[in-house]
Amino acid sequence: MKALNLSALGLLAPVHLLLLAVIAVPSLAVFWLSLNASTYGVSPEFVGLANYWTVLSDSYFWRSALNTFVVVNVVVYAEILLGLGLALLFVGKVPCRNLLFAIILMPYAVSEVVGVLAWKILMNPSYGAISRTLAEIGLSLNWSASPTQGLALVSIISIWHHLPFTFLLLYAALLAIPRSLYEAASIDGAGTLQTFVRITLPLLVPALLITVIFRLVFAFRMFSEVWLLTKGGPARLTEVLAVYLYQGAFRNGDFGTASATGWLMVLSSLGVASFYLYQMHRRIAGGHA
Repeated sequence: MKALNLSALGLLAPVHLLLLAVIAVPSLAVFWLSLNASTYGVSPEFVGLANYWTVLSDSYFWRSALNTFVVVNVVVYAEILLGLGLALLFVGKVPCRNLLFAIILMPYAVSEVVGVLAWKILMNPSYGAISRTLAEIGLSLNWSASPTQGLALVSIISIWHHLPFTFLLLYAALLAIPRSLYEAASIDGAGTLQTFVRITLPLLVPALLITVIFRLVFAFRMFSEVWLLTKGGPARLTEVLAVYLYQGAFRNGDFGTASATGWLMVLSSLGVASFYLYQMHRRIAGGHA
């Protein structure tokens, strides 16, 4: 048994070394940089937690944090609802299943940058096909000047691009539920809503929590949708945390505060993920009790 464990550790060692090289070491380097004042061509100077205080006392940081909070929650929970609805539809009998399946998965085959630029062209107020169509029915949009419309469009693009991921996770979870449970519920006279509430939803909770964790972490670092669409404008009112970090590091050349921003993002996402992991652990532990 001991030899087997050593053999298993030897096989896993390359993966651990890779994770150490590409995640742990860079993370520690960024943390060290967050404790220093650093810019182009200047040696880092240790300043302790001053960079964190600078970031936390910046009104633009809190504006970008609020934008991130709103957009992430809209994107994640709208995706969950849409993905669950589509998954339930595909578990049942749906016509042209293969064609519809390909259409749903298609956005995931498109580069994020290409997808955002395509949406930007389609939504251009002057010549965009979607924007002109909406204008014809009296819905005039000017997302480049309206922060609310800009963030709404960012949310729509993010949902469109990442919905296939959410759909696949929930669809696989639904297929894993034993059909015998539904047959027993049907024999007992349970209706569609009762079956969903008492069988499908409780058994789907672990998959839902995993999906929420993945999407919250991924959405929290949203960058390309905002940067390519609005660049944080107008007047930095559509900035999210990733764009705020980019502006500080590469526009202002302040690597110390940018690194502090990055670590604040990491701690925030870890806090949210830990909450959902705890809920999932409690759910699973309760199921085995």
